Amino acid sequence: MASEQLKTIIEGLRAQQVAPADTDVETMRQGMEDMTAAAPLAEGAKLEPVEANGVACEWGDVAGVRDDRALLYLHGGGYVIGSVRTHRALVTRLSAAGNHRCLSVDYRLAPEHPHPAAVEDATAAYRWLLEQGFAPEKIAVAGDSAGGGLTAATLLALRDAGDPLPAAGAMLSPWTDMEGSGDSMVHKAEADPMVRREGLLAMAGAYLGGLDPRTPLAAPLHAKLEGLPPLLIQVGTAEILLDDATRFAAAARKAGVDVELEEWEDMIHVFQAFAPMLPEADQAIEKIGRYLDAKLA
Repeated sequence: MASEQLKTIIEGLRAQQVAPADTDVETMRQGMEDMTAAAPLAEGAKLEPVEANGVACEWGDVAGVRDDRALLYLHGGGYVIGSVRTHRALVTRLSAAGNHRCLSVDYRLAPEHPHPAAVEDATAAYRWLLEQGFAPEKIAVAGDSAGGGLTAATLLALRDAGDPLPAAGAMLSPWTDMEGSGDSMVHKAEADPMVRREGLLAMAGAYLGGLDPRTPLAAPLHAKLEGLPPLLIQVGTAEILLDDATRFAAAARKAGVDVELEEWEDMIHVFQAFAPMLPEADQAIEKIGRYLDAKLA
């Protein structure tokens, strides 16, 4: 049974005024910045801006973690909104849970910078980590929502380019299908207090910039997934992106990828971001931390 805290969070989300369809991008971006500004960082967190091969990034670490291991983190926001600032709380908690440094990537956003800009920035940041002396087996890649899809796309792009691959990936409520074709888009619509199909499709259009919605590095559900490193996928059962996660996990397993899929009962989109208010979020982050700690050992 879900916690009482989840009910309170869902009530608060449903009470928020939904932005009209014609809301401009800058207003949406500022809204996300404002909404996440007060999210508490992990205890002992420290932030350091850095430029990684020309890409704006930020170290979001916790004091005392191992400095020879790194998590490359890719924020969510539909490729249109979000930043290193909006995800500082989650990134620093992941650093503490996994005992590693976290490099959060402020990748370029659509519609100003459509696909493949985000993939280019993520792979450039990963290569920068290698240049700083991090061994590939001591690096993992993770992200939430669009950042979850971008995690898969980054791994695919690195594989295709012949780069040494990181030890693992973690995908939180990943968005892997630019067409919104999963059954959960319909049968989870009433349960999901955060995401709407029409909003996703609008962001998909902005990101694709006229490309085929099945372009593999934009919609990794349609990519050839052989050769990817082990993946942990977490998704809530009360979100319309449930089938984006389960179908991708099935396709990856069919391609021979080591996949751990966790379906969290009654949880909402990127529920991990509600730590420490939501006990299930704390539990999920601890599981991610244990998984990455083992893979980077």
